[in-house]
Amino acid sequence: MLSEPQAWQVLEGVPDPEIPVVSVVELGIVREIACGDDGLRVVVTPTYSGCPATEVIAESIRAALAAAGAGQVDIETRLDPAWTSDWIGEAAREKLRAYGIAPPSGTAAVGGAQPIRFVAKSQTCPHCGSTDTERLSEFGSTACKALYRCRACREPFEYFKPI
Repeated sequence: MLSEPQAWQVLEGVPDPEIPVVSVVELGIVREIACGDDGLRVVVTPTYSGCPATEVIAESIRAALAAAGAGQVDIETRLDPAWTSDWIGEAAREKLRAYGIAPPSGTAAVGGAQPIRFVAKSQTCPHCGSTDTERLSEFGSTACKALYRCRACREPFEYFKPI
């Protein structure tokens, strides 16, 4: 049987299936871990309700904890409060940048307020740091990313949209 801190440590090693340089914990997908007499209950919040990786993430969590000796693992999907890109930690943002994905800029609404956001049309290039960039497409390899190109170094890159 694993303790809660041991379970968190195990899940730090479970990569996101779409962005393998960050873990499901670093992305803020894992919300809670509770230890009971029968095993563990893990609460996850997908990045969005239609995320196609939700089942893969749940199975990866279950497999990693089972391999570490957790016993019974129950996964609970919690949609409220909805995941926001604010839950991505600073270390994960640096990992995204080093991987070639510009991390989300700005913040999500807090307390239900919906501020008007003026998002810069250009994003900082994760390759060279230039802000002389242009958006090529609203969508990248997944719906949560947009495709950009840097005019300075000429490299394309994806931008993780703030949600």
